[in-house]
Amino acid sequence: MRARALAALALLAIPACGPSDRKLGELHQLSTTYAFTVSPSESPPHAREAILFKIVVRDRKSRQPIENGEGQIYSNNAEGASTWDGMRKADELGTYYGKLNYVTAGQWAVAIRFRRDSLSPLEKIEWIQDVMNERADAPVTKKP
Repeated sequence: MRARALAALALLAIPACGPSDRKLGELHQLSTTYAFTVSPSESPPHAREAILFKIVVRDRKSRQPIENGEGQIYSNNAEGASTWDGMRKADELGTYYGKLNYVTAGQWAVAIRFRRDSLSPLEKIEWIQDVMNERADAPVTKKP
């Protein structure tokens, strides 16, 4: 009986030790046509550091990666500060990258607008991002 109880506890503990399908800070959102997975290089981000966003875009119905799309990632806060970048196609299927540099800490509204091609309408997803204070030892980054 005791061995059975230990075996049951071991089975319950095994999933807790394994890797999670969802990464820290990863965001999943849907637009009318697309399914987005957004992964920041750091979560939560710190002010005055370049944050690289990996954006995987799939067709919402077929789940096929969207190749050769175009879009932007952009953000602003209540004080009127803003940051934006065009999405650059990566080597991985349906993957794009964009970089944001938040100039102040606080809450920022973030959005991505994207379309499959120049004949398709732009679709947008939005979320609110908390940005931490800048680190005292962080190098100041400049946008090229």
